[in-house]
Amino acid sequence: MLLVKSLHLIFMVTWFAGLFYLPRLFVYHAQASDPTSLERFKLMERKLFWGIATPGGVLTLVFGMWLWLGWFPGAGGWLHAKLALVALLAGYHVWCGKLMMDFRRERNTCSHVWLRWFNEFPVVVLISIILLAVFKPL
Repeated sequence: MLLVKSLHLIFMVTWFAGLFYLPRLFVYHAQASDPTSLERFKLMERKLFWGIATPGGVLTLVFGMWLWLGWFPGAGGWLHAKLALVALLAGYHVWCGKLMMDFRRERNTCSHVWLRWFNEFPVVVLISIILLAVFKPL
């Protein structure tokens, strides 16, 4: 079970790396105006989303479900709270995919300031999940 937990943590780090950097790319993309930069950001966003963040997220969920199946009978409310946060994070990931497609189609309506605030959400979720998993308060 320690190998499964290790893989869960490794892919969680990969997923969060993508979720931390992708919205930051959106900020820079929203500020860019020259065609070369716009195309470069589209390419970087696509590769980060599909090549790093999405596989990391899927594998985090796979190994997390494996762990959940082993823990669920004795787990308390902390696990349910953590799973709710993971569901929010999955929704955030999908939202990032929608924003990426908006940028790709040149239909972005979000300002770089809004995107800077949007970028902070996974930080709050990460802190909450770590505290729940370590302290198991509920």
